[in-house]
Amino acid sequence: MEPQQLNLFANNTITPSYGSKTDTLLMSADALQEWKSRILTHQQRQRESQPLQQTTLFDLTSNQCDPNAIDPLKLHLVPMSFYRKPADSSGDACLYFILDSAVGLVLYVGETCRSNKRWKGIHACKDYIASYQDLHYRYGLLSSSQRRILVGCSG
Repeated sequence: MEPQQLNLFANNTITPSYGSKTDTLLMSADALQEWKSRILTHQQRQRESQPLQQTTLFDLTSNQCDPNAIDPLKLHLVPMSFYRKPADSSGDACLYFILDSAVGLVLYVGETCRSNKRWKGIHACKDYIASYQDLHYRYGLLSSSQRRILVGCSG
């Protein structure tokens, strides 16, 4: 059994000490737009900059793909419901990226050794993406969460 990913905000409710009513924490439309803008600006800057060159102690040939050549926006698109399809095996080792394709924003990066089983159970990213989509729906904002996968490159 894989360990569960920790959740930064395990309980999304606050209970005021002066009453029994529970208020739900909710990001405002302005805060959401500002958050997305800051992250998108950072990601675009990283995409345009030259990557640092990794040095090695030993002259070994690598059997892994070049991480600097991975462009999440150009990877093969896989539907978010991919894990509901029947599978003959537990899958491959892979990196996966959750994107908001409407703005070209990488929302989540993950890795797994079993691509066909990783999302079948509890996965914190499912809640994260659902919250992200719910906020966009609430404020009438465009979003398109998609999953892109790079198989066989996580080593």
